[in-house]
Amino acid sequence: MTNTLAHRRELCFWGWGYTDQGLTPEEETHVARLASGLGAEHKPGPAPRLEEFDLAAPRIAAPDNLSPILSCTPYDRITHGYGKSFGDLVRMQMREMPNPPDWVAFPRNEEDIAALMEFAASSGAALIPFGGGTSVCGGVEPDVGGDYGAVISVDLQYLNRVLEVDKTSRAALIEGGALGPELEADLKPHNLTLRHYPQSFEFSTLGGWIATRAGGHFASNYTHVDDFVESVRMLTPAGVMVSRRLPGSGAGPSPDRMMIGSEGTLGFITRAWMRLQDRPRFRASASVSFPGMEQAWSAVRAISQAALFPSNCRLLDPAEAMMNGVGDGDTALLVLAFESADHPLQAWMARALELAGDHGGSWDQAAVDRSLSGSDSADEDGEHRQGAAGQWRNQFLRAPYYRNYLTPAGVIVDTFETSITWDRFEDLYQGVRERVGRSLKEVTGTDCMLSCRFTHIYPDGPAPYFTFYAMGSREGDMASMLSRWREIKLAANEAVVGLGGTVTHHHAVGRDHRPGGYDDQAPPLFRRAFAGARRELDPTGMMNPGVLVDTPDRRATARGVLVD
Repeated sequence: MTNTLAHRRELCFWGWGYTDQGLTPEEETHVARLASGLGAEHKPGPAPRLEEFDLAAPRIAAPDNLSPILSCTPYDRITHGYGKSFGDLVRMQMREMPNPPDWVAFPRNEEDIAALMEFAASSGAALIPFGGGTSVCGGVEPDVGGDYGAVISVDLQYLNRVLEVDKTSRAALIEGGALGPELEADLKPHNLTLRHYPQSFEFSTLGGWIATRAGGHFASNYTHVDDFVESVRMLTPAGVMVSRRLPGSGAGPSPDRMMIGSEGTLGFITRAWMRLQDRPRFRASASVSFPGMEQAWSAVRAISQAALFPSNCRLLDPAEAMMNGVGDGDTALLVLAFESADHPLQAWMARALELAGDHGGSWDQAAVDRSLSGSDSADEDGEHRQGAAGQWRNQFLRAPYYRNYLTPAGVIVDTFETSITWDRFEDLYQGVRERVGRSLKEVTGTDCMLSCRFTHIYPDGPAPYFTFYAMGSREGDMASMLSRWREIKLAANEAVVGLGGTVTHHHAVGRDHRPGGYDDQAPPLFRRAFAGARRELDPTGMMNPGVLVDTPDRRATARGVLVD
């Protein structure tokens, strides 16, 4: 088998994006200047090539009935060997993949998935749902431990259709392997939209969003994909589990809530009924400056508790605003927006700005008026591209590409996010800056940058999202840089959980957020209860071992069945 079975554009296996995408000359100049300012003394060398990876041969043979959907090409195995975390990208630069998937499966239908699970049970293999592979927390890595005979990464990209649209109820049945652009293209002729736009929108799948409780475009009201799920169909090793399609139900614990956020540990999400919205027609945006962070977060709290439900309410602290080229390092910036498919937005925007003004905010009223009149340019996602709001948004969408340059240049750049109630936010904000800032300094021995923004807001608290830049290795020593990043990552996990927040607001748990994070945050009794449910649905422990719960301590028989 020499050719990939994938039908999508070729991915940049060692970085972000597709192979025919990359940094513009202007962006490369910008990131080179940033790297130099942090102390980088060399430019990135040649990009990794597939032939530089020494992959072990598959440990099991492909059965005849599955050989049409199984691939062991270097491209498929390497592309499915890591996600897109900083640690993943560093190991790509090291040309190291000690635990590649033995095979990559591209099932065409649910029958193929069922056959894969039957094969995994008989061979003692582990199965890893891949989604779009954009995990930044070790959620798709085939390093499963235990006594598994092989690991198969399962890519549902052929299950990518919108199967049915219910315009009356404003919902659609969508297959789990659909990428964001694919499902939106199918919904557009109906003048409907799912309206869920994570930063990874172009490369991530509906099933991946549901499995990881992904956060999307909306800063308030509709924040997680949870809000859009009407029902889920999951194929588990023990059988099919389908929740009833309902707008709401009080009938006991929700099966949806068990499947949402299961991170591939229970089965494969093959399709889901999703709540849709009419495509927005009215939009308004504003950029509000504040003399300090305390005034800014007080204004955001007032807006979040006024039931205005802005679509965008991104607060950038002074460091974040400056790093994105929209601030002077002293002022905080609030990127504020509203949208509607039903009504003009003057009253909503006016009230939000009134609340911002009560806390010292200032803005360009002429720019606000232009946005309300529709004279500002807006893209398909309904986001205005002019002014500070547009400048920041463009930077946000392009930021993942910057690591394709910065990582091989020896620069550590990463993010971590959390959420906290308003009464504890100040302590968390100051505490994270102190604790993680100290760790950055101690681990790297250099000056570092740490900034914060709000990605989502709730009446009872915000979701702060932290970004840090540090010099990992001036000599390009990737192994040392990887070790330093792991220390910083653990410090960040411990800081946000220790200060009362969650280890992740929308990036999922995976393997990276368990130590110092999820294992401390989740009640032990709940973790044991979830492990028990997992054993019922997956008796041989084949599904994504090591994520959320420990890899099963099992001794496999020839049939891969657990024994005492």
